[in-house]
Parts: sequence; C-alpha cells; structure tokens
Amino acid sequence: MDFYSSVFELIDMRSFSNLWFWIALAVMWSTASHWVLGVPFDMVLRARRHGGQSEQDLEDLVRINTNRLLFIARVSGLWLLTLGCFLLTMLGGMGFFYGLEIAQALFLLGLPMAVVALISLSTARLIQQEDSSGELLRKRLTRHRLYVQMTGVVSIFVTALWGMYQNMSTGVLGG
Repeated sequence: MDFYSSVFELIDMRSFSNLWFWIALAVMWSTASHWVLGVPFDMVLRARRHGGQSEQDLEDLVRINTNRLLFIARVSGLWLLTLGCFLLTMLGGMGFFYGLEIAQALFLLGLPMAVVALISLSTARLIQQEDSSGELLRKRLTRHRLYVQMTGVVSIFVTALWGMYQNMSTGVLGG
C-alpha cells in the first residue's frame, strides 16, 4: 500500500498540476492555429509564394471544407449547438459550482474551442458568400488564423492564471 501512495504522491493526479494537461493544451492550440478551416496553413503560404497549381489546390480544399462545414451547420447545427451548450454548462457547473477540478480543466479547454468553431463557421460563410479566391481567400484564411491565435492566447492566459490559483490554494502553499 505504501508503494501506491508514493506513486500517487509523485504523480499528481489533479488537472492543473499535471504536466499532461499543459501538453494537451499546447498541442490543442498549436493544431488549431495550424489547421485553418481544415487546411494546413503552409498551403496558404505555398499558394502565396508559388501560385498556379498550389493556388488551385488551396481553393479546391477550402471549397470542399467550407461546403462540408456549412452543410453540417445547416443539417444538424441546432442539435450540435444544444449539445455543446449543455456540455459546457454541465462542465462549468460541476467545475466552478461544485469545485471538481477535472470539470474546470475540460471547461477551460472546451469553451475556447467552441469560440473557434463559431469563428470557423463565420469565416466559412463569408468565403462562400463572397466566392473568395486568390488573394481575398488567402486574406480571409490569414485573418481567421489570427483570430484563432488571439483566442488561444487569451485562453492560455486565463487557464494559466486559474491553474496557478488552483495549485496555490490546494497545493503545498495553500494548506
């Protein structure tokens, strides 16, 4: 029994003091800012530099992904919104009202990603309405990436502040 208590003391199982949570947060935001509407951002840069077939590939891939995203939003958007709001409300209540740290961590991961989903839906709608191509399309995708990165910076900052608060109040310093 002493071995197990030593292992669990060494590997802290709380969310905000667990290294895996912070790795997951970094990977999540790195991936979110690299894949712009399902298109790797290096394709946008390659299309800007080389044009031609790279530009055509970018436009085709963006067209496919925006049509797919908008189709999903039209067909089941209300159900997905309802489910997302339910899950975030449940996590927020369990986390911040009942003090369950894993729910707080999942809420702080999920809420900003819901914002990214709304930004993606808005950008896809704009691209389809304008029938964007060429420079306008690259500008839209670059702006979308900037908004995702700004959301990520705010999210990481808020999560880090809350995590430090949790670690100080429940850790060695807090008693």
